[in-house]
Amino acid sequence: MRIVFMGTPDFAVETFNCLIKSRHEVVAVVTQPDKPKGRSGKTSPPPVKEAAIKAINNTGRDIKILQPVKAAGQDFIYELKNINPDVIIVAAFGQILPEDILSMPKYGCINVHASILPKLRGAAPVQQAVISGEKESGVTIMQMDAGIDTGDILLVKKCAIEPDETGGSLFEKLAAFGGPMVLEVLDMAEQGTLKPVKQDGSMHTYARMLKKETGHIDFNAPAEEIERLIRGLDPWPGTYTHIHGKMLKIWKAYVIPVNEAAGKGIDTEEEISAGTVAAASKNNIIVKTGNGYLAITSLQPEGKKRMDTDAFLRGYKIEKGEQFE
Repeated sequence: MRIVFMGTPDFAVETFNCLIKSRHEVVAVVTQPDKPKGRSGKTSPPPVKEAAIKAINNTGRDIKILQPVKAAGQDFIYELKNINPDVIIVAAFGQILPEDILSMPKYGCINVHASILPKLRGAAPVQQAVISGEKESGVTIMQMDAGIDTGDILLVKKCAIEPDETGGSLFEKLAAFGGPMVLEVLDMAEQGTLKPVKQDGSMHTYARMLKKETGHIDFNAPAEEIERLIRGLDPWPGTYTHIHGKMLKIWKAYVIPVNEAAGKGIDTEEEISAGTVAAASKNNIIVKTGNGYLAITSLQPEGKKRMDTDAFLRGYKIEKGEQFE
């Protein structure tokens, strides 16, 4: 098949690389425009563009790289029509496709979505699966329609979410699923054996887009919820709080239930507000939450590198009774 691949972040690279090695022909790659990155503000290409350039250099193939500001623009739609793909494969592209594109290829547009649909439609299903305390996640290959992640399900593969799973580790697991699953779906499409399954819309949940502000810790929440938020937003955008007027990123923590707190030297009878430091020892800082306590074991002071709490407390003084905000 003649394939146009649409994708932008690291998650999409694994699928792209799998397609490049297959018997199919990737004739074009569509990705987001280059953007400024880091403190320097230097313009950098998205990971999928970097992968496409590498593939062109390694194979000598003639692969067009397109970076439309708007996928709904008529000039882009016209260019895509001239390419004449048999199928468009989409993996975390980052723009909504108009009907003119969805209906263009013989086999339509096929999406690689990192959740078990209809659960966690939307922009951040991987992180939200960890944050919500889901026991399993997976990848759904879906026939795209005009809705957001509402199309018919073509193939699903599941995996367990481990107790120490982070957003980053789950991304790596699921990214490896996409390519082989797409190839399996393309084989079935050619053989006429695909059996699309309509989603049960009444069962859907939504994973909203992440912003840096999503990582601000509300210590009024239960300790278990905060711990999942910390893991789910690792490595981006990360979670944070403030103390002594400065930001403090929190990278690792574990939950101390109320019934176990006394064994950690915490006075559970003492009335303190959520966000108050209940104890600070060599290995962790224990903070009161809306339900239970959170023991912080890895953090990052503003302008510094990530470090264990032990190293942090050798250079920064945090005392019982101080307040995280």
